[in-house]
Amino acid sequence: MQTLLRILERAGGYRPTLYLKIENPPYMALVIEATPEPGPLGLPSISVAHYGEQNGDLMRDPEMCFELSKPQLGDLALSSWYYRNDYLGIEQYSRYRSAENYVVVSALYVEHEQLARQWDRNLHAQGFLEAFTDTSIRG
Repeated sequence: MQTLLRILERAGGYRPTLYLKIENPPYMALVIEATPEPGPLGLPSISVAHYGEQNGDLMRDPEMCFELSKPQLGDLALSSWYYRNDYLGIEQYSRYRSAENYVVVSALYVEHEQLARQWDRNLHAQGFLEAFTDTSIRG
């Protein structure tokens, strides 16, 4: 998740009003924004998405949500908990709260982490880090 973490760093770090939109033709714009609610462990959370359009509606292709954590003696890390692709009709929670319980769907969490790493590699290869500028900061 190094590409996303480096983009966050260049944007000045996490903040509750974070909203970035990185234009990088010919690819769909990348939107990174703070979510209004924390993630399943109560940590700050961000949504990362590509948006397309179908019949005038914005379509996530895909969207993933991540909690931000900084373990003791460690670096900032992103941990997935949500995946959505509107074109495929998929919405999945791999980690969530149910009443007082913290639930992890282990196999789905592993899948989400693999998808996130591949997406991060693709974002790097497609030049989204280099495409980030101060004009990408919208909030």
